[in-house]
Amino acid sequence: MSRQGHMDLFSEDERYIKGRHIVTIFHNEQNLYSVVRIRVDETNLQDSDKEAVITGYFPRIHEEETYVFYGDVKEHPKFGPQFHVQHFKKVMPQTKEGIINYLSSELFKGIGAKTAEKIVSELGENAISKILEQPSILDSIPKLAPEKAKTIYDTLVEHQGLEQIMVGLNTYGFGPQLSMKIYQVYKENALEIIEKNPYQLVEDIEGIGFGRADELGSKIGIHGSHPDRIKAGVLYVTEQQCIQDGHVYLEARDLLQKVKALLEENQSVEIPFDAISNEIVQLNEESKLMIEEQRIYLPSLYFSEKGLVTSIQRILAQDEYEDQFPQSEFLLALGELEERLGVQYAPSQKEAISQALMSPMLLLTGGPGTGKTTVIKGIVELYAELHGCSLDPSQYKKEEPFPILLAAPTGRAAKRMTESTGLPAVTIHRLLGWNGQEGFQADDEKEIEGKFLIIDEMSMVDTWLAHQLFKALPEHIQVVMVGDEDQLPSVGPGQVLKDLLASKVIPTVRLTDIYRQAEGSSIIELAHEIKNGHVPADVRKQQPDRSFIACSSGQITQVVEKVVQNAVTKGFTAKDIQVLAPMYRGPAGIDSLNALLQEILNGDEKGTRKELSYGNVKFRIGDKVLQLVNQPEKNVFNGDIGEIISIFTSKENVEKQEMIIVSYEGTEVTYTKQEMNQITHAYCCSIHKSQGSEFPIVILPVVKSYYRMLRRNLLYTAITRSKKFLILLGEEDAFRMGVEREDDQKRRTTLCRRLKAADTDEVQSAVKSDESQTLTEANIHQINPMIGMEDISPYDFL
Repeated sequence: MSRQGHMDLFSEDERYIKGRHIVTIFHNEQNLYSVVRIRVDETNLQDSDKEAVITGYFPRIHEEETYVFYGDVKEHPKFGPQFHVQHFKKVMPQTKEGIINYLSSELFKGIGAKTAEKIVSELGENAISKILEQPSILDSIPKLAPEKAKTIYDTLVEHQGLEQIMVGLNTYGFGPQLSMKIYQVYKENALEIIEKNPYQLVEDIEGIGFGRADELGSKIGIHGSHPDRIKAGVLYVTEQQCIQDGHVYLEARDLLQKVKALLEENQSVEIPFDAISNEIVQLNEESKLMIEEQRIYLPSLYFSEKGLVTSIQRILAQDEYEDQFPQSEFLLALGELEERLGVQYAPSQKEAISQALMSPMLLLTGGPGTGKTTVIKGIVELYAELHGCSLDPSQYKKEEPFPILLAAPTGRAAKRMTESTGLPAVTIHRLLGWNGQEGFQADDEKEIEGKFLIIDEMSMVDTWLAHQLFKALPEHIQVVMVGDEDQLPSVGPGQVLKDLLASKVIPTVRLTDIYRQAEGSSIIELAHEIKNGHVPADVRKQQPDRSFIACSSGQITQVVEKVVQNAVTKGFTAKDIQVLAPMYRGPAGIDSLNALLQEILNGDEKGTRKELSYGNVKFRIGDKVLQLVNQPEKNVFNGDIGEIISIFTSKENVEKQEMIIVSYEGTEVTYTKQEMNQITHAYCCSIHKSQGSEFPIVILPVVKSYYRMLRRNLLYTAITRSKKFLILLGEEDAFRMGVEREDDQKRRTTLCRRLKAADTDEVQSAVKSDESQTLTEANIHQINPMIGMEDISPYDFL
C-alpha cells in the first residue's frame, strides 16, 4: 500500500481544525501526550471559537507551521470542550515565497534565504514533496554542501514525514498513543518495517504481542510456516515463559511444543516441528537466542547468569581476609560488643559474625525469629571495632567513602536495615546508579565504592539484578547476603539465593534457633511449622497474637470489614493494617477488597472529600497506595507503599494537568493523569508485593477459590509479614491444602550447575560429555517433542 494510498483512506467529512500554535499547555517528552491551544483558521465544526484546545499524542508543534488536526470534540467535565486528535498533518507552503520562507526558518539550522531560493528555483513549487520522495534530488542544487542537503532532508522527514507515517499506522489499527511509540522507535522507517515484517514489532515495541503482529502479518500475506512468523512466535514464547514463570531457559522440547501450539492456534494450518527447529537455530546464529546443549536462553539471561558466576568467582578468590585478625582479638571484641549491646550471641550467630568478617563472601539464611537482624547489627558493629573506623558517615570525606554499604531490593527493606543498624541503607538500584529508562548512569568500568557490603532480602533478587550488582563490585570487597530461602522466589527470572545455597561454593551459615518463639510468638511457631509442610492441629485455636476465623468465600468481604473496623476501634491505622491476597479478581480478590477497605479506612460519606477518578478507581487524599513499577529517577520502586497527601485539579497548577502527590516515607512523588497507572490502592495487596515488608497486623484470607495460587511458600511468605497480630480467615481445608502443596512450578536455571562446575575441574569434562547433545540444525530434529506424551496429540495443546 502506498503512502499516498494511506492518505486517501480518510473521508473529507472528518471533523477537523486547521490552525497555528498559540501556547503549549502540557507536553510529555516520553509518550508525546500534548495539550495545546491553537488559533483556528478553518474548521468544519459548528459553533467554533477563534481558539481551541487540542489534546493527543504528537511532537512539539511549531509556530512556523500550520496544522490540520482530525478528531472529535469531547466535553471535559471541568474544562469544557476539547478537541481530541486522532491524526494530523502539516499544511505545506503553497507558493514559492512561502516555501523559501519555510526552508529558511529556524527549523532548518544553517539554511539561509539564498540556499532556500536556489532550491525553489531548481525544484519549483513542489520542492518539498520532491525532496521527501527522492532525497538525492538535492545533489542537483549548485554548490549545496552534502551536510546541508542532509540537514534539509532530515528536518523535512521529522516535520513533514511524520504525518504520513501516523496516518499509515492508523490504517493498520494503531491508536495515536501506540502509533507514536512505534514512530519513536522506527522514525521514518516505521511503515516500511511494518509492511515488510510486522513481526519485528514483537521484539521492539512494548505493548505489542504476537497476536497483534500475526493479524498484521495475515493482512499482508504472511501465513503458516513463514520464517518471520515462526521466529516471532519463538521469541514471544521464550520471553513470556521466562518473565511469567521465572525461568532462565526453556528446554528445546518444551519450546517446540509451545511455539507449535501458538502458531496453530492463530492460523488453522499445521506447522512442522522441523520448520520451528530451523528458525530456532537461525535465531541462535543471529544472537537473538542462545543455545547450550538442549537449553534455549534469551541472551540477556544467558550472559547475566554466566557473568554472575564470573563475578562470584572473582570475589571468592580473595585470600586476604582469613587471617587478618587473631582469633583472640576477635573473641575479645565480640565479648565487649555483647556487653555493650546487652546481648549474648548463640554459637551459630557467633559463627555467622566470624565468617562474615573473615571470608570474602557469606550466605546467611534463616526463617523469622532466628536473629538475622541481630547478626547484621553485630557484623556492622564488630567490623567498625576491628578496623578502627567510625560508624558515623558524616566523618568521611568524599575521597574516602564510607566503607560499609547496606542494600536491599526494595525501599521498605532498606528502611528496615537502617532502623536496625542505624546506618544508611539504599535500594540496589540506587546503589548501582540506575536511572530509569536510561539504564545505569555508570558505565561498565565504574565500580561501587566500599569495602563491606550487606545485601538483605536476597530471595527477592533476580538474575538480571544480581549480575548488575556483582559486576559493579570492586576487586577488594567482602559481601554478606542475607535471606530466607523458604520465601517466594524473585518476581523476575531466576532463583539466585536458592541456587547459591544449593551450589555449596559460598560459605554458609543457617540460623535455626528461634528466639522470638521464646518470647511467646505463636506466629513464628506457625511459620516454621508451615515451612516444614505441617499445619498444627490447633491452627483454629485462638492465640494472643493470632486467630483463625472460619468463613466461606462469599463471606470474606463481610469478615474482613468487621475485623478491620474492630482494629480501627482499638486505635490501629491504615498503615498498621495490611490485607494480603494471592489473586486480583473475584469477590475475595485484591480489587474488590481494596474498594471495600477504602470506604472503611478513608471513606467519603458526605461526598465532600477531594478525589480524582482514574478508570474505575477513585483516589482520595489519605489513600494508601502501592507503586507498581520502578522509577529510580524519582527514588520510588515497585512495591513501595505510600500515602496520597495532595490532589490538584488542572486549574490549580501551571501544567494544567490533574495531579496526585504521594509521600513514600518522606519522599514525595508527583503523578500526572497519564502516570496514574503506576499506582494502585494498597489496603489489600498481593503477597508477592508484600515481600521485604513487615506490618503490625496482617489479615490473610485463604479460600478454595484461590486454589490455583495456593502454595506452601506463598502462605509462608504471607504469614512472616506479620509483626504483632495475624488474622487468618476462610476455609481450613484450603489452608491445609496450600501448605501441603509445594511449588510445582520449578524454575529452570543453570546458576547452581555453573557455580559447581566453575568451582571444580568439571567445566571441560561437562563440555566434552555434552558435545553430542549440543543443539544444532543437524540434531535438533532428533529431539522428540512428545517424549513421555505418547497418548497426547499436539492438537491437545490448542
